[in-house]
Amino acid sequence: MTDDWRDHDWPVLESEVEYETGWYTGGYDLVEQPDGTTKKYYWAELPPAVVVLAVAGDDIVFVEQYRPAIREACLECPAGIVEDGESYTTAGARELREETGFDANNLALLETFWVATGVLRHERGIVFADGLTPTDQNLDDNEFLSVRSIPVEDALDAAREAPANDATIEALLLASEAGFIDG
Repeated sequence: MTDDWRDHDWPVLESEVEYETGWYTGGYDLVEQPDGTTKKYYWAELPPAVVVLAVAGDDIVFVEQYRPAIREACLECPAGIVEDGESYTTAGARELREETGFDANNLALLETFWVATGVLRHERGIVFADGLTPTDQNLDDNEFLSVRSIPVEDALDAAREAPANDATIEALLLASEAGFIDG
């Protein structure tokens, strides 16, 4: 196989939104492929999201919540949508406060990246937070969750237990790689 596809412009001949929900938009792009044929590439577009790896002393602060999409309860890092005009760190501080009842003195953006690029138009930011102080929790009307702290040295193993959550594992690995936690 050659790399000729790299020199192809991949023109979009048609872009159609087929449905819109309160959570995402879905549709397709009709694209000209390098061999001259056309194909519909389907996508779902979601707003950017933030995932917060929060450290309190020697523990990682997680939330446990039921995820109807997979019909399982998941251990996750606090997370949510980045609202218009927010940076990832501002959204991370807000989501941490709302979901866990902690304010962070220090926040750092570890990484931003595209998620599931074969089907999604969705960017995610991973934020590290520490220097936590208790405040009031402020859950959304669709958030039913419990806050759970796990020692840093046990966090990755706990995150790998079924059903494993990609965003939580990514956050732990990125924080470990950056030297924010020993993992």
